Amino acid sequence: MNVSCVHIMLLLLLCSQQATATLSPDSKSKSKHKESKFLRGPQDSDVFDLDLVSSEPLPKDILMHHDAYYKDTALRHFNGTTLGYVTPWNSHGYDVAKIFAKKFDIISPVWLQIVKQGNEYAVAGTHDIDAGWLTDVRRKGKVQQQPQMRTVKVFPRIIFDHFTDRDIKLLLSDAKERTKLNELLIKTCKQHGFDGLVLEVWSQLAGRIDDQILFTLVLQMVKELQKQQLRLILVIPPQRKDTPNLFGEKHMDRLYKHVYAFSLMTYDFSSVQRPGANAPLYWVRKAVEHMTPNGCHDIETKRSKILLGLNMYGNDYTPDGGGPITFGQYLELVRHVKKHLTFDERDIENFFEIKSETGRHIVFYPTLHSINERIKLAKELGTGISIWELGQGLNYFYDLF
Repeated sequence: MNVSCVHIMLLLLLCSQQATATLSPDSKSKSKHKESKFLRGPQDSDVFDLDLVSSEPLPKDILMHHDAYYKDTALRHFNGTTLGYVTPWNSHGYDVAKIFAKKFDIISPVWLQIVKQGNEYAVAGTHDIDAGWLTDVRRKGKVQQQPQMRTVKVFPRIIFDHFTDRDIKLLLSDAKERTKLNELLIKTCKQHGFDGLVLEVWSQLAGRIDDQILFTLVLQMVKELQKQQLRLILVIPPQRKDTPNLFGEKHMDRLYKHVYAFSLMTYDFSSVQRPGANAPLYWVRKAVEHMTPNGCHDIETKRSKILLGLNMYGNDYTPDGGGPITFGQYLELVRHVKKHLTFDERDIENFFEIKSETGRHIVFYPTLHSINERIKLAKELGTGISIWELGQGLNYFYDLF
């Protein structure tokens, strides 16, 4: 379907007269009756063998195969760096990280926050650290690669939480304050056996303060972590029309030789205020080319350090607005669709529309095809991938990686 048609559908969400699937009162009981036909767990064939990677998938195929996956979970189709985020509010993500550990180079648990306690810094969220799970992930993530064994690395994400403008100003203006913070972060990493950190600060501060001050903050942290054989991954925002220069070519040139990798947030393109695709493929490409344009110096090294953001969640747009959805909500909605999911040829995403007792739903959610096209783009551009987040998507998605 042409993108203009998609936008027209979204604009006419309240008044569209086109036929849609309707949720019947007994539909839940019928779906439960069919539950026994669903495939689960390890299988002898993957999604490619089963010819499930289609631009217009059938809901019945999604429902039948979504919880299954190829039995050889060590098989990798994507050789770039792959990072998977895990959050404490999504317990299924912990299981996904263990099942498919060999497909990941880095697991990033979203556990930690930097907070101020009087004049001192502290790391909050350590109560979420699960040492047993970390041991399991590392054990299951071991892969024999000559000349040595490769093991999945753990880089927890860390953010600045409840920092006042005064707190930020002090940290940015005083090298001793930054050293004090970095020593705390190093101690935390050593205590829990982390390999490094994923720092999310650029989106919070870029545009508010001078770039040079941000460079100083990041580069001092990198230098002091590296002295302890620890690495830093920096979360960076994609180019947007309203904020086009938060992170561009000049920022990449300044940082790429020092930062281990860049986690690029290429998702949340649309919202309830502006409904549509989660991450149009053309926009994802432009986000990479914005900071590493074709022909730029050392392009292969730069792009190999970019971890292309890939969302595993979707959005359900309703007359009341709607919001993000994960796999459970998606499966409840898609089971009421009888025809192929609609394919947007410009954005390279699938969506469907249904009508329930409470109104209309237009649902955008990843499919095997949409994810596979983004993996192909990462291969073409020479980037890695960062997945937000493990446990939000369908298990058979991991056959693609």
